[in-house]
Amino acid sequence: MITEAADDRSGDPMTTGAIRPIRVLLVDDQELFRAGVAVVVGADPGIEVVGQAGDGREAVALVDALAPDVVLMDIRMPELDGVEATRMIFAPERAAARTAPVRVVVLTTFNLDDRAATAIRYGASGFLLKDATPEVLREAIRTVHLGNAVLSPADLGRLLDGAFRHRTSTPAAYAHLTDRERDVFAGVARGLSNAEIAATVFVSESTVKTHVGSILRKLDLRDRVQIVVFAYEHALV
Repeated sequence: MITEAADDRSGDPMTTGAIRPIRVLLVDDQELFRAGVAVVVGADPGIEVVGQAGDGREAVALVDALAPDVVLMDIRMPELDGVEATRMIFAPERAAARTAPVRVVVLTTFNLDDRAATAIRYGASGFLLKDATPEVLREAIRTVHLGNAVLSPADLGRLLDGAFRHRTSTPAAYAHLTDRERDVFAGVARGLSNAEIAATVFVSESTVKTHVGSILRKLDLRDRVQIVVFAYEHALV
């Protein structure tokens, strides 16, 4: 997993006040599966299940109504699947209306699922197999709440490399990055931690965090995961 610290961004709920339980929304069309996940997740005092949905359309409505921190989203569901629900959750008009970020982890039965890749392009922070252990599931929730991916850099790279067979031209905003910011961008895109990037470009770790925050603002990206997506989409890695 990519487990970089969350303080690359300002306004993070984990860094701007008293720590409260991570609010989780469970989305799956199988009620029995949801019930089991609720028990597993609820066993952690730092995580609270605030709602459950049986399809993607209901999930989108509950994200708007409940403002969860993390959504565990099944990929294959009737009515509206998890991929389309993820796209709707991260639609610009919805994202602009939020006062705090929401993270999505998609759940699938297939490793390196191309549908999971599409969900990540739309804004998901990674995916988990449905047979993940309870501790892996809880750790994934904590990880994405900090703005990080729940895939190793290698797996994320393979997944996205296949997803972007037809890459698009580099947006003008990328030209606004300084040379040092581009060095840091490249490190994040390769899955390096802030400490590893700092050692590579010979600056302090706090300076790297500052650069990452600037990159996110200049490219209008939500988190480090989206830097990786941006890099693969525009053939910058």
